[in-house]
Amino acid sequence: MGGRPSSPLDKRQQQHLRGQVDALMKNFLPQYRVQLAASVLRQISRELVPQELAGCQLLHSKKLPRVREHRGPLIQLQGHPPQWQPIFCVLRGDGRLEWFSHKEEYEHGGRPLGSAALTGYTVLTSQREYLHLLDTLCPDSPGDQTQEEPDPLLEMPVNFPLFLQHPFRRHLCFSAATGEMQRAWRLALQGGIRLRGTVLQRSQAPAAHAFLDAIRLYRQHKGHFCHDDMTLGSDAEVSAAQARTGTPRNFLGPQRSSGSPLLQVLTAVLMRELLQVLQAQTQAGLRGTGRARARAWTELLDAVYAAVLAGASAGLRAFQPEKDELLAALDRTIRPDVDHLLSLRGRVSIKLLAEVQGPLESCLRRKVDAQLPRLTQTLLNTVEAALAAVQTLLVQGMDRLSRHLRGSPSSTRLRKEVYSFGEMPWDPELMQTCYREAERSRGRLGQLVAAFGFSGVRSLVFGAQDLSQQLMADAVATFLQLADQCLTTALDCIQAAQQLEKVRGRVLKKFQSDSSSAQRRFVRGWQICIFLPFVLSQLEPSCKAELREFEGEVLAVGSPALTIEGIYEDVIRGALLQRIDRELKKALGASDVSCAPDGCSEVPWNQAQADEKTEAQRGTCPK
Repeated sequence: MGGRPSSPLDKRQQQHLRGQVDALMKNFLPQYRVQLAASVLRQISRELVPQELAGCQLLHSKKLPRVREHRGPLIQLQGHPPQWQPIFCVLRGDGRLEWFSHKEEYEHGGRPLGSAALTGYTVLTSQREYLHLLDTLCPDSPGDQTQEEPDPLLEMPVNFPLFLQHPFRRHLCFSAATGEMQRAWRLALQGGIRLRGTVLQRSQAPAAHAFLDAIRLYRQHKGHFCHDDMTLGSDAEVSAAQARTGTPRNFLGPQRSSGSPLLQVLTAVLMRELLQVLQAQTQAGLRGTGRARARAWTELLDAVYAAVLAGASAGLRAFQPEKDELLAALDRTIRPDVDHLLSLRGRVSIKLLAEVQGPLESCLRRKVDAQLPRLTQTLLNTVEAALAAVQTLLVQGMDRLSRHLRGSPSSTRLRKEVYSFGEMPWDPELMQTCYREAERSRGRLGQLVAAFGFSGVRSLVFGAQDLSQQLMADAVATFLQLADQCLTTALDCIQAAQQLEKVRGRVLKKFQSDSSSAQRRFVRGWQICIFLPFVLSQLEPSCKAELREFEGEVLAVGSPALTIEGIYEDVIRGALLQRIDRELKKALGASDVSCAPDGCSEVPWNQAQADEKTEAQRGTCPK
């Protein structure tokens, strides 16, 4: 589970997978083109809306999301046959894991024995749990009476294991020397997994939103309406494709940061489609029994994943020049005609709402209204608890700096304390308090959203953790800048500490204001993710036919930026948001909780710009 032997795929199988990837790209790219056009129209329309609302109170941290580099000795199960061997492991700040034969090899700049982008992995620290996972991966057929050979390497007790499991990739098995080292590695690896997996969630690029909409519509056309963790992706996958295909790292051009995650997401989409076929056609012929078959199965999946990743890389690389030209052409053609397009969109939205309002209201009353209050409160409790923990840590950090300043420390000691304060958002042990609060509601949330086919609770928890880290980073940046402005060499230690107390109060007020806004955006955005696909699936049989009546009017405009399907979804989204905002108002006791998240076209462009204010309010949200 560590080395990489020759591929278990023969040439015929590799050719078949290339055909599967080509078919995926052929069906997906038309959706992507349409959503790119819609994203350009959305972006231009936002430019026309006056941005009168106050922005965030805290300064935005200029430090990019990262994990603290972590390194140390481990042992790894690797080779064929697998054996436990000592290695030196390094988790890079960008969330990539590398391992070397020994520490000196790393220090002298040698090449690693192996590396892995942590996207999509899960950390397990229980050997029993991992062995159970292997037992369920590839169960023996009922008629198979072959005696399984013992596997002493896996079955011997490992005191402090670290198993990295991936649904489509080869597992990575490590072990630490002590429980303390195991905990430190677990926290570091979890941070790397979250960082690499939430690139698309954090992105504000219109092209990223277009891609996610295209993925969602592609899957809806195949009958998959549920929201899940498939869009957890990162640009680390570019390096994986690069290693296997020779793809240049900048193949996505100037929008690499928003385009790079496409590789992982497209690969995951096709792997989901292939999984059942692979299980039916290949599991019965795998060598060995029990856990030996499970290891052979993970090796096969890893080879399939590599082949699909290479094909997706080639497809996206080929599409990139067309994409660049398309975006430029869309801006030239849509901008002069934007008023007419938005006016038409508004008229069609009003007519369409009148047609579907009956079944839509019936669906919302029967399916959504009963669960909305409990889900709203659970989401609020989740994010409130995480941000309360952030505030506690922030206060402790500011108070610690004030105490050190009052104590007339040496300049070296004070610089060390300021550095530690600035590193708080990236300290996995410290931030674990906040992250754990976000995790507490996972089970409860899973129960509440199961009825709506939502299986993206991991993404939701990651979103709450990311929000905690970002607000901590913004608060720390704000405190340090304000302190730098008010502290001068003319002040003694007591006077300087008094100035810091004033800064502390200002930062807390700003933090509380931004926290309140962030909570509303978080809850609002995730409720749309939970309810919108479900409502669309419920209305599919009855309302889809109604769209044809208005399709001609939209097609007559001749602009790819307007589609009847897009207008229809905006109508459904607008109706959902009315209920969500009403429930948020009850829960928060606020007079106006309307705050559309950035990048989410959650308000239909209709009704004579009646909802322009809502559309103008922007923040961060799940895409």
